[in-house]
Amino acid sequence: MNKKIKNIVLIFIGLIVLNYVNQSLYKRFDLTSDKRYTLSETTKEIVSNVDKFLFVTVYLEGDFPSEFKRLQVETKQYLEELSSENPNIKISFENPNSQREVLVKKGMMPSQLTVEEEGKLSEAIIFPWAEINYGKRIEIVSLLPSGIVASQEEQLQKAIENLEYSFSNAINNSVQKQRKKVGILTGNGELQDIYQYSFLSEVAKKYRLAKFTLDSVATNPQQALKDLSNLDLVVIAKPTEKFTEKEKFVLDQFIANGGKTLWMIDNVQADQDSLANTGKMLAYSRDLNLTDLLFSYGIRINTTLIKDLYSAQIPVATGVIGNQTQFKNLEWFYHPLAGANPNNAITKNVSPVRLQFANQIDTLKNNIKKIPLLVSSLLTQKVGTPTIIELQSIAKEPIETDYKSGNQLFAVLLEGEFNSAYKNRIKPFETSLFKGKSVKNKMIIISDGDVGKNQVLKNEPYDLARDKWTNQEFGNKDFLLNSVDYLLDDSGLINLRNKSLKIRTLDKQKAFKERTYWQFLNIVLPLILLFGFGFGFSYLRKRKYR
Repeated sequence: MNKKIKNIVLIFIGLIVLNYVNQSLYKRFDLTSDKRYTLSETTKEIVSNVDKFLFVTVYLEGDFPSEFKRLQVETKQYLEELSSENPNIKISFENPNSQREVLVKKGMMPSQLTVEEEGKLSEAIIFPWAEINYGKRIEIVSLLPSGIVASQEEQLQKAIENLEYSFSNAINNSVQKQRKKVGILTGNGELQDIYQYSFLSEVAKKYRLAKFTLDSVATNPQQALKDLSNLDLVVIAKPTEKFTEKEKFVLDQFIANGGKTLWMIDNVQADQDSLANTGKMLAYSRDLNLTDLLFSYGIRINTTLIKDLYSAQIPVATGVIGNQTQFKNLEWFYHPLAGANPNNAITKNVSPVRLQFANQIDTLKNNIKKIPLLVSSLLTQKVGTPTIIELQSIAKEPIETDYKSGNQLFAVLLEGEFNSAYKNRIKPFETSLFKGKSVKNKMIIISDGDVGKNQVLKNEPYDLARDKWTNQEFGNKDFLLNSVDYLLDDSGLINLRNKSLKIRTLDKQKAFKERTYWQFLNIVLPLILLFGFGFGFSYLRKRKYR
């Protein structure tokens, strides 16, 4: 009796110890081949900064296409990983149907999907969004990529690949105590505010935005350089007036002291609005006095225009019916659709970027690492300047053999220690901040000043990602926002966009054709086997005990 009591007590104590160990030693194992549920060190570092409750609400609940149930499951599993890393992260899934208007007002636009089930096509509307609340800060997270995809399976794969970056980026924005400062350069004929609104309004959601004019360089260059050095990044969008030596020296030393730069440069005077008004224009080289500065960093922007058979459309008047002018959208080879580098975090999954009268970039051998970001198609033609461009040439059938100049570089990322253009030259003014060589730095140079220029409709800025006439969608906004994020990213967060997964999806056509076979295999056959086993067991039992 005592032995039985002793065993019961030992079992009871063992259960208590086992329960304690189970509660205190919690460990999740990621057995997937691509480690999709393993958090990166960057994400762990960001999540560790969440020092109070952070609420994540995901609007992937309710009745929606079965294939997007996968996105719901993957999102839930990923967020559970975040929650296990930091218990302050609280997760909930909500049905968006009762709050659609509220979500739209917050900027969460619904997605319309074409769904194929049982061989039939139907339309479905979902809200692939999440909302993060951290104190008074609110961030919204898009769970579906905006780029052009070949199929919904590809869209689903990209959405799942992008989960870690999307949530880590939003959480990082929420917990940041001090935002980095971005300066918009003015004073040299740069783009007006209304033409940069679509791009810069998004930048302002994450960073502190301010204008910086170089006009003060003429009177007090030392103070201008000191003030500029307080910024983390300077955006130089389509300057049209020549830079003085003092202004160039200020920019050069801003870079030498660690300042990041995003250049959008037109080396040829050619404007689509002028062409639309008159039907023809003279395209000629624009002297910005930046050649030697950029040359010292290892690149040269040429004064040739690039025509590309893979190009964006523009509306062209084709006739008049009654009092109505008839328009047709035609490819305009002076507006190349630049392909994004699929192997770089800035441009991965970014749609083709529309450029306008873009120039060719040459890279020069030096100690700087150069990574191409935007490249033309193979079917290109170089056009020297000066030259007359006529709108009526759009109607001419292109001769493919004339377009054999190959891939042309339009945007490049430079990384390394940049030599000052004034290292072995007389300096325009003396400054204690002078450095002959920069600290480790990076910059992006784009050979088109209009890459960030949004259109204007009824005196209101239009979305940079879409053309107001043709309704074509482009990757301009995503590309520029990713560029800013990359240049200001010290944690490696942007590199999470390079994550690649292999999502195995069901072949719906094959499943529909073979549905009877699989229904039989999964439903009828197990019943037959069960019946056969029962009958056989009963028969053998009767024989044995007869």
